[in-house]
Amino acid sequence: MISIRAAVAALVTTATAFAVMGASAPTVAPLPDSPGDRWPGGTSKTVGKLVSQLPGGQGEVCSAAIVDSPNGSVLATAAHCVRSPEQKSEPQAMYFLPGYDRAGGAEAVVKKGWKIESWHTAPQWDVNKQVEQVLPHDWAFLKVAKRNGRTIQETQGAGNTLQFEPVGGGRTATLGYPVAPPYDGETLHYCSGNAHLYKRGEIADANVGALALKPCKLTQGVSGGPWLRNYDSAKQAGTLVAVTSVGDQDELLGRPYPASARSLFARVGGG
Repeated sequence: MISIRAAVAALVTTATAFAVMGASAPTVAPLPDSPGDRWPGGTSKTVGKLVSQLPGGQGEVCSAAIVDSPNGSVLATAAHCVRSPEQKSEPQAMYFLPGYDRAGGAEAVVKKGWKIESWHTAPQWDVNKQVEQVLPHDWAFLKVAKRNGRTIQETQGAGNTLQFEPVGGGRTATLGYPVAPPYDGETLHYCSGNAHLYKRGEIADANVGALALKPCKLTQGVSGGPWLRNYDSAKQAGTLVAVTSVGDQDELLGRPYPASARSLFARVGGG
């Protein structure tokens, strides 16, 4: 996860060579405000842990979510979970395990997870530029390979509805797998409250247009996690309005998908 103030990628390698990031009636009810509590019910079948294998035996851990698409094979996550100005190398492989819960860490995601077939970022996400220059484009789509002829959305039985900009402020929950203390990356946590949409003059230009939740104490590992509204606890899905981009000790920012992302989504998620 990238620091709001410094706007530099925080990629901390560990001894294991993995990095920390960086037909029934709807059952939609407002979630209570949360600064980082355990997700009610423990897991969500449309949200999971994302692991990237990088050159040199390194790796990165993020969060991601299934989004409803014609081909049933699309995930939403942050662009810096794929590549970043601090980590320019393309992943050698990526894996996603939905509903992750104490499953055995990054190695288990690689062993049990769904393989990512391809990853797609905005043309403006140029890792040869400074983070501040590209941060407004910190979103990505991942295409998931089928397993035994079935798509991930078909298997999980749901996908979050993707909403493109304009996205205003409002009641929102963001989910992810925080790894840095006091968390351990093994369980799903969330922040919830009235999200604020930052306007010019309120924050550095790089973060204008981002959604913000405060207080939110989620740590590295939640990068790419979904920002959801109208969450249906029965379907375990809602409306995805952003993905986690940057944060600090008490605030988390989510990057909405711009209207210009529609064409890329249509290409990645087409039937």
